[in-house]
Amino acid sequence: MEYFVSDRLASNKVHRNNNKKKIVLFTDWYEPGFKAGGPIRSSVNFAANMKNDYDIYVFTGDRDSGDGQPYANIDRDCWMDKEGIRVFYASLSFLRWKNILHIIQEVQPDFVYLNNMYSRYFTIYPLLMKRLGCIKAQIVLAPRGMLKATAVQYKTSKKKIFFRLLKWLNIPAKTIFHATDATEVEDIKRRLGKELSIVQISNFLSEQRDRYPINKSKGNLRIIFISRIHPIKNLLFLLQCLPTVAGEMMLTIVATIEDEKYWSECQKAIKNLPETVQVELKQNVPHHEIEELINNHHLFVLPTQGENFGHAILEALLAGRPVLISDQTPLKGLEKQHAGWDLPLSDQAAFIKVLQEVADMDNETFQQWSMGAWNYAKGFSDSSGLKEKYRELFS
Repeated sequence: MEYFVSDRLASNKVHRNNNKKKIVLFTDWYEPGFKAGGPIRSSVNFAANMKNDYDIYVFTGDRDSGDGQPYANIDRDCWMDKEGIRVFYASLSFLRWKNILHIIQEVQPDFVYLNNMYSRYFTIYPLLMKRLGCIKAQIVLAPRGMLKATAVQYKTSKKKIFFRLLKWLNIPAKTIFHATDATEVEDIKRRLGKELSIVQISNFLSEQRDRYPINKSKGNLRIIFISRIHPIKNLLFLLQCLPTVAGEMMLTIVATIEDEKYWSECQKAIKNLPETVQVELKQNVPHHEIEELINNHHLFVLPTQGENFGHAILEALLAGRPVLISDQTPLKGLEKQHAGWDLPLSDQAAFIKVLQEVADMDNETFQQWSMGAWNYAKGFSDSSGLKEKYRELFS
């Protein structure tokens, strides 16, 4: 069924402060969605932190990642006000070139902020509209880690053709790229060209909160893994570390199963774990329940093959939980600050050694690491400097 812009949409036009610049943020998924993980948190936290400086409009899909049904209790195909942010949840039938163009022309934004690299409706269409002269707004594109080698290795041929097409159309040269760390700056240059406009600014975090205390006894360890079940997130690596660790362990896997074949491999590894290791899978956990789950565990583990930012890692640190992660994230030097460990994936023995050390910790030692984790996150959560950098980007 074709769906075109109606009078109902036009009459829903937004009245905003004319003194503020306007940003339309395009993202495939937004709250109440949670299955896409970090990219949702990046968009939500940006909008919440910058809404007093800009009129922010979020154009997004009407369902969560992988879902066949739209969100409950939302109005679709019209603007909704959500705590000072205007959000448009587009139905599948609404997602047409004509309608998306009308949305942009209706708002008349100063900036169109794209938060995906390959999305047909939420990235490619706006890029082409700008290239064809259909819209005047400046495009700002945040690849959200999708240019990393570990991400590009999936569907490599199609992605390389896409990169060549973008360069042939001279689209990167007309786009401002938002990278969240120095590694992503290099990823953008490697894939799309060295002489580009690239601005490096970290993501906003959730608000700083008080450290949640939890007791720790020797020989007992509660581990939490929060991510998608996909080879990049490397759950199998963690499962292979556990059999040789002495002590009573509980592993809670908070995840959306994205790769069924990979999950089957993980299930085989779980069946071979000793009786001293219990494993629980919690699927489709909404973001507002994550904090309580983290609070009930001692250690967050994510041996990821590549992370653009790592919102879940920082959520754990904010709760005062040390983290055991790979060195493939922007977070470095954790051990020196008693906040955790960032280790190379080539050294699985090092991961096992740390797991044993944490399992053997008494309560006094663990509390020192818990405080170190909280203090590390506290340094990240000061948003005042970040806000100024974003004001410069969107100026």
